[in-house]
Amino acid sequence: MSSPRSWDIFCHVADNFGDVGVCWRLARQLAGRYAAAVRFWIDDLGTLHKLAPDTQVDRERQRVESVEVCRWAASFPVVHPADVVIEAFGCGLPPPYVAAMAERGRSALWITLEYLSAELWVREYHGLPSPHPRWAIPRYFFFPGFDPGTGGLLRERDLFTRRDSFLRAACREFWRSVGFDPPGDEVSAVSLFAYDDPQTTNLLAAWSESKAPILVAIPEGTSSTAVRAFFNVPSTGAGDRFERGGLEVRIVPFLPQSRYDELLWACDWNFVRGEDSFVRAQWGARPFVWQIYRQQADVHRPKLEAFMDRYCEGLPSRSADSLRKLWRAWNSSGTSPVGVNGLWESFRAEYAVLKSHAMIWAARLGRTRDLAEELAQFCSGKLKY
Repeated sequence: MSSPRSWDIFCHVADNFGDVGVCWRLARQLAGRYAAAVRFWIDDLGTLHKLAPDTQVDRERQRVESVEVCRWAASFPVVHPADVVIEAFGCGLPPPYVAAMAERGRSALWITLEYLSAELWVREYHGLPSPHPRWAIPRYFFFPGFDPGTGGLLRERDLFTRRDSFLRAACREFWRSVGFDPPGDEVSAVSLFAYDDPQTTNLLAAWSESKAPILVAIPEGTSSTAVRAFFNVPSTGAGDRFERGGLEVRIVPFLPQSRYDELLWACDWNFVRGEDSFVRAQWGARPFVWQIYRQQADVHRPKLEAFMDRYCEGLPSRSADSLRKLWRAWNSSGTSPVGVNGLWESFRAEYAVLKSHAMIWAARLGRTRDLAEELAQFCSGKLKY
């Protein structure tokens, strides 16, 4: 059974990096691992440029890291559809492209890539047909997930080897590469990649009152409103450094996707958001805090609770309780009576247990097939050349 020879991935950039981050990572893996022809259709090249700096925002078509990057504009060109077409996260497909797929008949495959969730129903719905109401194009749901029988998680085959090599020899050099001296052994290093949320101010306040020194690395352009307000400064930029109490904040450059893992590996704790950085934090095998993308009517809460239920299995009750309380507070409104201020110290006290648990969790997930492999195998079994 051979893997698909060509892939088209369609991505619409909403208001953050999560969707494009997942799609770009998947595109790179399919092109590199399977030597397939991969086209990545995206409507915002500027956002991709942040993750892949070789991207030129004024080009309609270009090759970046073995992937053909194409601007998805309102006027869509006439192209021959790929063997497998991935519609990412409900972005839809251009009508002319769908019509061209229909001409291929059953020799084209349409995959609707869904968001990651630990909810129990994911395994039941993964891989089910999703018949198009008009066109006779084979279409299927594909759900990433944490269990066998789901689509798995994105992971490069050499990821753990690179992580462990970095931790042995390159951690101190990483800090110099982003413009700062390495932190002292007595300092807890934290990465903070978060939505610009009022809770961030509460977290900075908690860290400034910490009994032990804390260094917080914040990617440039994120959490800027909270940082400016907390330190009473007019602006922030890469290379800036601010101090209050036991807290030191460093504004590090917004790193390309290929280097973001290094920031996670260099820190003792990682605050992450959305989907892509959420998965990368798990592979990093460090204690982490997830800020889920907030949706109307709190429809995101079951996803948060489902993951906590899964992740806390095997944790001692005190460690699990501290994790749940901080995660829930971090994901609440900034005006909520339950803030993060009083919860950080109890969470920090569980570091050794949480770190051991994070390493076991990453190793267990790493024994399952990754998303690119699951997707290639699934599509190989469905394609009819």
